[in-house]
Amino acid sequence: MENIFVLFLFYYPLVMGILWVAGSFIYFKRKEQKHSLPEAPAQDLPFVSILIPAYNEEETIAETVRYASNLNYPHYEIIVINDGSKDNTLNAMESIRDLYPKLRIVDIKQNKGKANALKQGVLVSKGEFIAAIDSDAILEPDALRYMIPHFVTPQNSERVGAVTGNPRIRNRSTLLSKIQLAEYASIIGLIKRTQRIVGKVMTVSGVFVVFRKKALLDVGLWDTDLITDDIGITWKLQRRFWDIRYEPKAFCWMLVPETFKGLWKQRARWAQGGIEVVLRHWGIFLDWRQRRLYPVYIEQVLSILWALVWFIISILTIWNVIQHHTVSTPFLWIGYYLSIISIFQFFVALFIERHYEKNILKYLIWTIWYPLIYWHIGALLVVFSLPKALKILKKSKNEYATWDSPDRGLPL
Repeated sequence: MENIFVLFLFYYPLVMGILWVAGSFIYFKRKEQKHSLPEAPAQDLPFVSILIPAYNEEETIAETVRYASNLNYPHYEIIVINDGSKDNTLNAMESIRDLYPKLRIVDIKQNKGKANALKQGVLVSKGEFIAAIDSDAILEPDALRYMIPHFVTPQNSERVGAVTGNPRIRNRSTLLSKIQLAEYASIIGLIKRTQRIVGKVMTVSGVFVVFRKKALLDVGLWDTDLITDDIGITWKLQRRFWDIRYEPKAFCWMLVPETFKGLWKQRARWAQGGIEVVLRHWGIFLDWRQRRLYPVYIEQVLSILWALVWFIISILTIWNVIQHHTVSTPFLWIGYYLSIISIFQFFVALFIERHYEKNILKYLIWTIWYPLIYWHIGALLVVFSLPKALKILKKSKNEYATWDSPDRGLPL
């Protein structure tokens, strides 16, 4: 049995790493060689409603609105939804209302979570398309010009329900932020490119995504009881056969946690959200029409199992060191080879992303810390989040998964 666990620990990330690298190169060659804006006359571009849900974001909301108000796009509105903030977020929004004619404000008195805030934003929106961005996000001026053609140009399908953008990290002063810079390029970049080759994705990037309003209404909008709104809506859309695209040229600059406490809270929410979606959507295997979702679902289950096995083997190894003052040879060679695989994957990811950010390869050196820090944290998070996620089996869908103030990193 131990040999089976050892083989699984080694071959799962090896095989997936190869698939992600190969898939991303195929996608890059097919989809990303053309860097010019898609051809879509300004007068033909539809009206877009940009939703910005905010909870305790007094320090970032004004900057986000300022950048969102200066996009290279002719027809749009900005709706900021204050979700019962306990700080001065509402006052910060009110103080800039007159500066930005496109800005509208929705004030929810009680914090009921990001998913509910987005639902309220959709209900008051005017646009045929809904862009959702985080309250610390800075959109590149041409971001919508890259996203919207996926919905409206003749060569694209009416079945396109959402397009997810390319998050970029803007705080890069600490070890944790530099590691996350490379991680986002790998996870967001390589995996989403490969999943698009397969045809289905695990999740849109909640920091910046554009939806077709018709698709959102078709699936009943977001599930308010799930801790991760982005993963939940992705699966609801795909189970109703809406297509989800990835647009790597649509940049959105974001802030990431720079403390272990902030990172733990963020990743615990992600881990719980991933497990909740697996538990909620197991029924896809009862419907053959959902077969294109099978690989994404199975990969998510295997990643959870891998983290659990890694955690168990780590505990056994520590116990062995305490008892016998030795480290098992299999664990040593697995850790060694997986570290090499991880660094190679990061190199490929940053090599592709250098087409959009010339000096990004210099951050490769910081990825040597990723296996040491993130694999162990990831395994602990799965163990920590599993009991919480299992509550989804008993939870009512009418409940609200509220949110806490996120860690936006050290002051820039």
